Amino acid sequence: MLPTPICMEGDYFEDNETSCEYAEWGPSYSLVPVLYMVIFILGLSGNGLVIITVWKSESKRRAADVYIGHLALADLTFVVTLPLWAVYTAFGYHWPFGVALCKISSYVVMLNMYASVFCLTCMSFDRYLAIVRPLPAGRPRSKGTMLGSLGAIWLLSVTLASPTLLFRTTLSDSHDRIICAMDFSPMMTDAGQEGMWIAGLSLSSTLLGFLLPFLAMTICYCFIGRAISLHFGAVHKEDQRRRRLLKIISALVAVFAVCWAPFHMLKTADALSYLQLAPSSCSFLSWLLTVLPYATCLAYVNSCLNPFLYAFFDLRFRTQCLQLLRLSKDAEAPVSSQSSQGHKCEGHTVATKV
Repeated sequence: MLPTPICMEGDYFEDNETSCEYAEWGPSYSLVPVLYMVIFILGLSGNGLVIITVWKSESKRRAADVYIGHLALADLTFVVTLPLWAVYTAFGYHWPFGVALCKISSYVVMLNMYASVFCLTCMSFDRYLAIVRPLPAGRPRSKGTMLGSLGAIWLLSVTLASPTLLFRTTLSDSHDRIICAMDFSPMMTDAGQEGMWIAGLSLSSTLLGFLLPFLAMTICYCFIGRAISLHFGAVHKEDQRRRRLLKIISALVAVFAVCWAPFHMLKTADALSYLQLAPSSCSFLSWLLTVLPYATCLAYVNSCLNPFLYAFFDLRFRTQCLQLLRLSKDAEAPVSSQSSQGHKCEGHTVATKV
């Protein structure tokens, strides 16, 4: 069901005794594409800057920086697909880009969701180890352990997102539109199984991609909070650095939860309606159809907010960004000085390059 709405304009929903037909809220066809493009621009520039900053600071890189870099990579890969979804929505949910892009772009959305939450979980667990279970002074944590956790993050994300790659395809609807949607017909022996497939995949993605990781992060922060409260009077420089980093990661986790929780709640309500465990009336489904595109936008906003959180909470990140900007300015200085001394440097001015 990602990232298209639960239902398209003109779709029918079977109730126990009736069927209903309704259209999506008209302004969504213009408002949602604008929101997608804003997220695309902010996410592309912000996450690109994060990746460059982390890559340039190799000699001073913290374990958390590596996870932050991979989180930015997942977000950057995702936001690149947003122009496709903006066009799709603007065309009234008509997909003109073919089966391959339907599969790949849908797969990247799910891959980003899993990779993001798993990176945040590993960052939270890393803070738990650093604060609650610190190693003796001068003994760094194994680099191999960190690389192994990164490999596990991406392997697990690739695996859990694979049903989207398998079942997403282009289908023709009753209004002669080509939609990008899940098709479980190859796996069904009767029509009644479709609802089970939809509900099963939806609930499992929410459980594995949100609830369980968020529970793990909450447990980590409970132990961290207890450890900090027991040593509240500590003012050592290392303790101050740990607390600053803890604030950054806590903000990332909190914003992720706020952005993704409404989407998962709506998706769960839709899945439960297939199982007759939640309302399945026309009015309820109509409400889901209206609000889900905006809950989806809120979830996608998370991919462009993280760089602003780094800039707001992390003085070190701001300093590294400024250093990069100074380096680019310093590269222009020799050329400018040569020009002021009368040297011929036509065609070599760095300032002319965008």
